[in-house]
Amino acid sequence: MDKDNALVVFQGKKIRRTWHNKEWYFSIIDIVAALTDSPTPRQYWGKVKDREFVKLELSPIWVQLKLTSADGKMYDTDCANTESMFRIIQSIPSKKAEPFKRWLAKVGYERVQEIENPELAQKRMKEIYKQKGYSDDWIEKRVRGIAIREELTDEWNKRDVKTEREYSILTAEISKATFGMTPSEYKKFKGLKKENLRDHMNDLELIFTMLGEASTTRIAKDKDAQGFIENKEAAKKGGKVAGVARKELEQQSIRKVSTPENYLSEPEKKKKLEDKSKK
Repeated sequence: MDKDNALVVFQGKKIRRTWHNKEWYFSIIDIVAALTDSPTPRQYWGKVKDREFVKLELSPIWVQLKLTSADGKMYDTDCANTESMFRIIQSIPSKKAEPFKRWLAKVGYERVQEIENPELAQKRMKEIYKQKGYSDDWIEKRVRGIAIREELTDEWNKRDVKTEREYSILTAEISKATFGMTPSEYKKFKGLKKENLRDHMNDLELIFTMLGEASTTRIAKDKDAQGFIENKEAAKKGGKVAGVARKELEQQSIRKVSTPENYLSEPEKKKKLEDKSKK
């Protein structure tokens, strides 16, 4: 399972899922592909859908939700929750059906467990980072940074900052004031593309990121910032607090906090260099 929980794997087959109405919804096409090995899972699902549901005039047990496709874009995709997926699986002859049902019950329920006991989510997250070779100290900072980020986004939501675009702009303001770079510029600086920037920050980069976001949260609360414009000003001020502290440390230590270093594995680094040389 990847770090944002949006992708799970069954016997080597990647299956997309998304959190909707307080439960997981899975891509039906991905599940059909995993169960049947069909070269055309979309057409296969279309025939099952028509035969088992449409012709019988049954109410749809799936919904269309936006999922990320192979080209990186979001498309409306037929999705079903765990209960509905069990019904759909019954309509698909496959020797993998029973082990898949057991797997589905596990991955469909884990998020519910995490909501009831947030410590489980943190434990799973730490295990994933450990498997990737991160140190315990780094992991603790990363987990703390996630909590601070969630506190900030919760505050923005309360203060009428609603859209993903507004969140991105405010985050960019904090980052620019803290490090002199927006997140997209920072990723380029570190030689990253689709990777999560914070997963490739060193300890100090994480610390100053946390300081900028925690300062923004406090300023937004104390100033009772409302709406995008006022929260944008709070974001600039919060980032500036971290930026001033960063510059002071750099002056005293004579070393930059931001570095182009990342945590990409050697094969990944080699591939990126090869791709770059081809351009």
